[in-house]
Amino acid sequence: MIRTTLLPASPPVPLSVWLVDGRRAGGRALRLAPGLLDGGQLERLAALRHAADRWTYAAGHVALRRLLGARLGLAPQAVRFTRRPCAGCGGPHGRPEVAGGGDVRFSLSHSGDFALIAIATEPVGVDIERVPAAETADSVSEVLHPYEAAELAALPADLRPAAVTRAWTRKEAYLKGTGAGLSRSTTLDYLGTGPTPGAHPQDWTVRDVSVPDGYAAAVAVAIAVAAVEDRSRTARGGVHLASAR
Repeated sequence: MIRTTLLPASPPVPLSVWLVDGRRAGGRALRLAPGLLDGGQLERLAALRHAADRWTYAAGHVALRRLLGARLGLAPQAVRFTRRPCAGCGGPHGRPEVAGGGDVRFSLSHSGDFALIAIATEPVGVDIERVPAAETADSVSEVLHPYEAAELAALPADLRPAAVTRAWTRKEAYLKGTGAGLSRSTTLDYLGTGPTPGAHPQDWTVRDVSVPDGYAAAVAVAIAVAAVEDRSRTARGGVHLASAR
């Protein structure tokens, strides 16, 4: 359940990943949002036209504040965010980080009914995406690494959408983690389309994250992690700060 009480600082771990189900957590998160989210987040929430999108957005951002607050020993509403300079142009719209958070790094992604959160002690990125229709998958393959495009072309048509989504989430997680985002060409880095990542960029670990059917997700962290501590709890009402599965 999502709570707003002050929590003691929790001991750091190299990487933790949480999956948040907006269908379960969204209603309560929307009720908590006015007291927890900042003005910019509330504006973005209000601009979402579809109820399901509002539920997922609220659930993800409320959970992120709770998790960061637990790590830092702060009330969720006391967590403040800033942005690093853009890795591409130097502008003030680079990777988000916690103001005064020390070595606590985080990443948040949401798609459809789910939000994915990673918290680490090194630069980190996550991405979750719905598996698209075949036509969309074919168009995405055109902006992948040439080796990835060749792998997709060799697959039966019915397997391509899932493979495209695996490749894209790995790539976007890595680019979010580096801070480059989509200012770096998505054709440059080979991460593979197979059931496991085909390569790891130097000094980074890229792993797929287990998510429900119809979705794909990945996490990238600037460290060689022996095992991702997967805390993808989807309990009723939101994220529980509980031991890994």
